[in-house]
Amino acid sequence: MKRNRIRNSTFIHAVSILFFIEFARSGFVFSYLPAYAANELQLSASVIGIAISIHYVADTLIKCVAGFWLDRLNPRLILYFSLACVTGGLLLANYAGSVWSFVTGTALIGIGVSPIWLICLSEVNPVGRASQMGMLYTAWFASLGGGLVITNFLIDHDIFTAFTVLMAMCCAGCAAALPFEPEANSALRQIPLKRQWIELRNKLVRMKPLIPGMVLQTTAGGMLVPILPGFAANTLELNYSQYSLLLLVGGICATALLIPMGKWTDRLHYRVFLVIGFGAITAFLFGITFIRGLAYMIPFAVLIGIAFAAAMPAWNALMARYVPQEHPGMGWGVLSSVEGIGVMIGPAIGGAIAGIYGETATVWISAGLLGVIALFYFFFTPAEDKEGASRHMPAS
Repeated sequence: MKRNRIRNSTFIHAVSILFFIEFARSGFVFSYLPAYAANELQLSASVIGIAISIHYVADTLIKCVAGFWLDRLNPRLILYFSLACVTGGLLLANYAGSVWSFVTGTALIGIGVSPIWLICLSEVNPVGRASQMGMLYTAWFASLGGGLVITNFLIDHDIFTAFTVLMAMCCAGCAAALPFEPEANSALRQIPLKRQWIELRNKLVRMKPLIPGMVLQTTAGGMLVPILPGFAANTLELNYSQYSLLLLVGGICATALLIPMGKWTDRLHYRVFLVIGFGAITAFLFGITFIRGLAYMIPFAVLIGIAFAAAMPAWNALMARYVPQEHPGMGWGVLSSVEGIGVMIGPAIGGAIAGIYGETATVWISAGLLGVIALFYFFFTPAEDKEGASRHMPAS
């Protein structure tokens, strides 16, 4: 019991560090960087787009490498290296003297943030796993929304003040990391690399049927990123303030319910929440394309937020079942990299579909992919559940 309390406090500490760093990252990449690069550095939209794409490619590709070293080195060393990358990346991108330094800075931010996520995931306690996943995603949503909203507000007044606040949040994350003491077990890091890969490969073979769902989920979400502002303006006939209000309402509902949904997932079964969550998101995404008027859209935003809160802790609790306990860093690194494939290809696919068939078609196809995932978990029982049931069956 005492060990669980220590591990829980370490997890909360890691999540607090992630909050500060993700606040700085989200505000910089999504709000500050496009405005500053275009207005102050006079960079073209194509260069800005390439920089953001490289940021996420770096974030995804570094996960496997970071996971490997996380299992073999002191996590504090990895954490300090990550924070140095984020801090250096922010400064390099902001004071870029060339396109290459600008792009390199954004890539360094992605490289730095990725291992911090893995450290948080590695500290998740198997007892109450979904609840902790809900806490992790609550912190992430709060940092994401806070970074976007506050940075946008500050940019309207003074863009350099915005950067100062983002750097202050990054420094707060660095300060919070100084006393960080992760749950360490040096014996685990002495496991031969060959054995780690064999055990991880066996896990991946067992979860092979789940991999398409991992990619589909992030692809479906990524498809919406480049088209949502245009869809809101052209199809839903909303202005920017109304569109921001919808995002804020949905985000608040999701953030407020992630922890309660995680607790209910621990008490019931994650498959129930996967089917209901993804199925509801599918229905509400389809439905919102047929209505007009902000008053009618706000309830849909609330319902989508609730459905998202139901699905996410359950989804991550399911993924955690396939992470080898002997080397969680590498396990989470590989799984996160697989999910990252959808993050990289989703925006390109969504933009292409919107260019040919329109933004509404992109929303429908994204919703359809999520519906496929809901149906899959309605009929499919993971091998680990089957084995668990067989172990509890009475002997004949």
